[in-house]
Amino acid sequence: MLRTVFSRTFPQVFRISACQHSTIPAPNVHPDVHYNKIFISNEWHDAVSKKTFPTINPATGEVICHVAEGNKADVEKAVKAAKDAFKLGSPWRRMDASHRGLLLSRLADCIERDAAYLALNLIKGVKLIIRSELSFFSVGCWLVCRYYAGWADKWEGKTIPIDGDYFCYTRHEPIGVCGQIIPWNFPLLMQAWKLGPALATGNTVVMKVAEQTPLTALYVASLIKEVGFPAGVVNIVPGMGPTAGAAIASHMDVDKVAFTGSTEVGHLIMKASSTSNLKKVTLELGGKSPNIVLSDANSEFIFILTPICCQRLVTFSLGNEFTDSQQHKDAKKQKKNVIFGPVMQILKFKSLEEVIERANDSKYGLAAAVFTKNIDKAHYISHGLRAGTVWINCYDVFGVQAPFGGYKASGIGRELGEYGLDNYTEVKTVTIKVPQKNS
Repeated sequence: MLRTVFSRTFPQVFRISACQHSTIPAPNVHPDVHYNKIFISNEWHDAVSKKTFPTINPATGEVICHVAEGNKADVEKAVKAAKDAFKLGSPWRRMDASHRGLLLSRLADCIERDAAYLALNLIKGVKLIIRSELSFFSVGCWLVCRYYAGWADKWEGKTIPIDGDYFCYTRHEPIGVCGQIIPWNFPLLMQAWKLGPALATGNTVVMKVAEQTPLTALYVASLIKEVGFPAGVVNIVPGMGPTAGAAIASHMDVDKVAFTGSTEVGHLIMKASSTSNLKKVTLELGGKSPNIVLSDANSEFIFILTPICCQRLVTFSLGNEFTDSQQHKDAKKQKKNVIFGPVMQILKFKSLEEVIERANDSKYGLAAAVFTKNIDKAHYISHGLRAGTVWINCYDVFGVQAPFGGYKASGIGRELGEYGLDNYTEVKTVTIKVPQKNS
């Protein structure tokens, strides 16, 4: 993995004032040099099988590079490294919680510093919309890491006044080795959503990244080593779901698995987890998010913020990175399956009760939106919707402080915010006999 000077290749649009305060020196990275191997114990490895797979630009068909294809044998090595790093007395287990937070904060600084390089990996060849991509992907990623850095030494237990002559308290302890499987559509954000709370609470990680988008996650792995995380704390295995992903879900030494992806695969992960060691599972799955528009809604506001176009149809063309890939062409042939694309179906309704019932008539419950100037109706509808997130007069608004997750077949558990820490901790109750004066 050779490095050459990259800073001179930055277009002016990449210069981000938010990075000016960083004390971490900028790396020398060429935009066409990629980390493309398996990351275990802070070292880079070929796959045990020596197999690789191509990472392809979906718009042009260009092969960007070939990446080591991890499978069960590689997952075995990664889990062993994570298990060793989690042993009592290891540098990671002995590390002060405040220092864990410092490492996460340094990681956030490095991601912020290298945001342009990460964005190039996300949207190779696109110039005009790079600002929005940097904001949504890269900025979101470092904000998540920085947010959870602050939680590292603040995730407190309680003292509990139980009956009798006892002193009782609870400890929040890390679960152990956490398997994490992330999708292709938001690779940087999903990596941060998983790593942030897991590392803040002292777990170790084996992450399987999507075969379509492994490069940003592997670059972040290089940053994890750069800032000083102990070997084995984070291990990243690129590979396929039926091999590497399945190996994580069924591994007896993986104590918890977190997955973002389809509901169908979520079922498989639940089954594999329950038939192995009954590991803890959190799932962020598919959704069919209803948008409810009342007659008094601001149509211009809706048009800007959501895919709904009230009495308007807009056609536009996008650059070559957004021409249809083969997967998108295949998706057009599907009917009721979840599709990552703009699909709109407009239905009329006569009463609030009718539209709430219709919106809830789905196996999914990830998100929903309500558009109205009547705040009473907005609250009435939002309380009636069975969805993990409801946006009122806005859409796709995410805050690292606010939890995200779904009802029903859209998932189990919540990510982000204080709630996200629950997914990665065990609660231990400690009870101490208090000696009495005459005893």
